[in-house]
Amino acid sequence: MENRFYTFAGGVAGPWKVVSVQACVGTGLETPGCVQIYNESLGTLPEGASWMLRGVTSNQRYVNRAEQVSLVSVQPPLGRPEATCAALIPILKTAQWWALTQEERREVFEERSSHIAIGLRYLPAIARKLHHCRDLGEPFDFLTWFEFAPADGAAFEDLLAALRATLEWRYVEREVDIRLVRGN
Repeated sequence: MENRFYTFAGGVAGPWKVVSVQACVGTGLETPGCVQIYNESLGTLPEGASWMLRGVTSNQRYVNRAEQVSLVSVQPPLGRPEATCAALIPILKTAQWWALTQEERREVFEERSSHIAIGLRYLPAIARKLHHCRDLGEPFDFLTWFEFAPADGAAFEDLLAALRATLEWRYVEREVDIRLVRGN
């Protein structure tokens, strides 16, 4: 069975060189030199790391069958050779978000914010993997890892702008935008 736990460690070593760390909402994170991704849940901070963020991959949530089929049919894999740019975006949602029922969150997420529809417009150029953190006691609820080719950088900015303009983003209490490039 695949290990669904991941740890992102910001420090002095790793294949992803940090270009910038920006606090979009709330407090940010220290800017490390690199990010290392471990396919496990580390119990202690790796040597030379200033922070680590842990999450677990899970089943897709807030999607209906047609949306899931659409996403799976065009979602590219991570690790494509041309996808040398990346973004790690940790997000913490408000207590008001979590007070909503699953159906109410789905309505805000897709019916009113078109989160899935917006994302589909940028596939397959931009690959992503969502990691859930809320039930792990981590400082964020979600960690989203994106990979894309340098030529798709403007499309990635458009994607983020479209998502951040939605009703859903009114429920974001903390968001950090970490940009990276794959090192040689």
